[in-house]
Amino acid sequence: MAIRPDVTPDSPIEEQPAIGLIGMGAMGNMYARYLSEAGWKKIYICDLPSKYEALKAKYEGVPGIRVLQNGHLVSRVSDWIMYSVEAEYIERVVADYGPSTKVGAIVAGQTSVKAPEKTAFEKYLPEDVEIVSCHSLHGPTVSPVGQPLVLIKHRARDESLKLVEQILRPLGSRYVYLSYEEHDIVTANTQAVTHAAFLSMGTAWHSSLSYPWEHGLYVGGIETVKVNIMLRIYSNKWHVYAGLAILNPSARVQIDQFARSTTEIFKLMLASDAAGLRTRIYDARRRVFGDAPGAGAARAPILLSEDVLDRFSLGKKPPSSVSPTTASRQSAPPNSHLSLLAMVDCWARLGIKPYEHLDLAATPIFRLWIGVAEYLFRSEARLDSAIHAALYETTHRSDDLEFVVGARGWSQCISFGNFELYKERFMHTSAFFESRFEEATKVGSAMIQALMDSSADVDKKPGP
Repeated sequence: MAIRPDVTPDSPIEEQPAIGLIGMGAMGNMYARYLSEAGWKKIYICDLPSKYEALKAKYEGVPGIRVLQNGHLVSRVSDWIMYSVEAEYIERVVADYGPSTKVGAIVAGQTSVKAPEKTAFEKYLPEDVEIVSCHSLHGPTVSPVGQPLVLIKHRARDESLKLVEQILRPLGSRYVYLSYEEHDIVTANTQAVTHAAFLSMGTAWHSSLSYPWEHGLYVGGIETVKVNIMLRIYSNKWHVYAGLAILNPSARVQIDQFARSTTEIFKLMLASDAAGLRTRIYDARRRVFGDAPGAGAARAPILLSEDVLDRFSLGKKPPSSVSPTTASRQSAPPNSHLSLLAMVDCWARLGIKPYEHLDLAATPIFRLWIGVAEYLFRSEARLDSAIHAALYETTHRSDDLEFVVGARGWSQCISFGNFELYKERFMHTSAFFESRFEEATKVGSAMIQALMDSSADVDKKPGP
C-alpha cells in the first residue's frame, strides 16, 4: 500500500510509514527520540552488530521503536531510511546495506558532507529507490526546534518530499531546500572555517598550558563566547569535524585562507605596520559589513548584551575591571581579537557573504560567531581598540603566536586528508580541557538557547 504524503503520527498504524534509522550515534538517537515521542509507531533502528544487545536494552519498552540486528533487516522493511553514519564510512555502509533497500523506499543521509554520500547513493542504491537526503545543522545537544534542517530532493517525486517533511515535522525544525552541491558550499562557509578558528584557539591555549578562564584575560563579554564554544567543540566527537573539513573540497580552500589571513595579519602586527593593518582590516569590514559607520545597524544585533553573556562565563572578571572588549584604558588589557580579525579578513578575501548564510542555514555556533564578529566590527571604537592592541599591546602576543601556529597546523593537517592525524591532534587538546566539558556543555547550551530565544523575540516584533 502506498503511503499518503499527508500521513501523521495520529494516522492508523497500518497507514504509517515504516521509518528506518541505520547508525545510532548521537544524532541517530536524537532522531529516534523525537520521532518516538511524536507518536510514529513503526521505527526500526540498528547500529553495529556488536552493539545490538546494548541497543536493544537501551530501547526496551520505548514506544514505536524496534531494534534490529543490522542494516539489511532495516532496509528491507522501511519506507524511509536515514543513514546516520560518519562521512568517512558512508560508502562502505551503503555498499553493504543499500542493495537490500525496499522497492520504492526513500533514502536519506545525515552526513555533514554530501559529496561522498551522493556518490555512494548513486552507486549502490537500486534504481527503484528514491533519494531525499537531509542534514540537521546543529549538534545533538541543541534543541532542533527552529533550527535549519536541510532537505535535498535529489531523485524523487514531489509527493516523496512531502512525505519526508511529514515524517520529520516532530523535530520542529525550519526546512531549507538545497542541492547536494549547494549544501557542501553552504556548510563549508558556515561550519568548516568556523570550527577551524575554535580548534586553533583550543590548540593555542593548550600549547600555552593555560586555562583561559583562570587568569582573567578571557572572561566576560565576547570572550565568554570564544571559551564556551571552543570547549563545546572539543567535547564533541572528533569525526564530526574531521569529515566536514577533509571530505569537503570547499572547506579545504577556506581553512587554508583562514590560516593565511591569520599569518599575514600577525606579520603586520610584528612589523608595527599601523597603516597596513588598519587598511586591511577596514577593507575587510567594508566588504563584509558595508561601507557606512555602524553598517548593518538596520539589522538587529545577533549577540546578546555583555551583561547577559557574563552569566555564562566559566570564570570571573578581575574585581576592578570592566569588559575587556571596551576601549576603556582602565579595563583589563585590550585583546587584539586576532581570530576575529582573521575570520572577517578570510570572508572578505573569499567573497563570502555571512549574512546570506545566516538567513539561509546558520548553525547555532555560526550564528554566535557572526554575532561576535559584527559586535567587534560594527563599532569603530571597539575595532580601533583591537587594532591598537594588535600593534602595541603585548599581553596577548604569546597567545596570538600560538594561535597562528595552531591555525597553520590545522590547515596543514586537513590538507593531508589524514583522519588519524586529525584525530590525534583533536584528542590531544581535548584531553587537556576534559575536566571542564560537563560544565561547559551545560553552560554553552544555556547560552545558545538564550541566543535563540532572543532571536525569536526579535523576529516576532512588528516591523516599522
